[in-house]
Amino acid sequence: MGFLGHNDHVEFRNIQIKDLCSSEKQNVPPDDFVALFNGKDLKGWKGLLKSPNDNPIKRAALSPAEHQAAQKLADEDMRANWSVVNGQIVFSGKGRSLCTVKDYADFEMLVDWKLPAHGDSGIYLRGTPQVQIWDPHTQPTKHGSEVGSGAFYNNKNNPSKPLRVADKPIGEWNRFRILMVGERAHVFLNGELVTRDTVLENFWKRADPIFASGQIELQNHGDGLEFKNIYIRELSTK
Repeated sequence: MGFLGHNDHVEFRNIQIKDLCSSEKQNVPPDDFVALFNGKDLKGWKGLLKSPNDNPIKRAALSPAEHQAAQKLADEDMRANWSVVNGQIVFSGKGRSLCTVKDYADFEMLVDWKLPAHGDSGIYLRGTPQVQIWDPHTQPTKHGSEVGSGAFYNNKNNPSKPLRVADKPIGEWNRFRILMVGERAHVFLNGELVTRDTVLENFWKRADPIFASGQIELQNHGDGLEFKNIYIRELSTK
């Protein structure tokens, strides 16, 4: 804030300011949605199994005892590197990704995220990479121009770049709205459509369609980042 001088005499007094908080309650879901994150702890979340069992196909082949043992180690890694601070999920930049305990098929998802300069992350849908999150201002050296967040970066045969750059400045919160139905998804970033009716390819087995259901993952990519207001509404296609 500043006061403009324009060669005229002017006086000010009784100057007060008050921060106005958003009318939206933090980590409280809208109607018809449920919260994946309660704002207090990591209940409902688990650690990602160590490679090669981060691959859903290999994970499904584990025996119950093998899966239980691997999950115990993954949860230890989660607790060491993911925490809740001031109603936000905070990642240390080390360790593996954070996953929902429950699997999801067709859904609408809302999630707020914030990352540091040069940050890189993503959201896996049905255990598959990924709705891209990154600092678009670092991308010109990689792609020749700014490339924003919100597209399916790992696609090979379908669009992998967003329709537009809709990211807010680094240090500000962004919001995804993701609609996943069948093999296709729409992604809105800060209210703007950035991915339209695009197939999310099966990264793990390119010849097959994406899995019918799977866990949602908040990706580790070696950068600290934060998430909050994570909501989901399961959709019925019957």
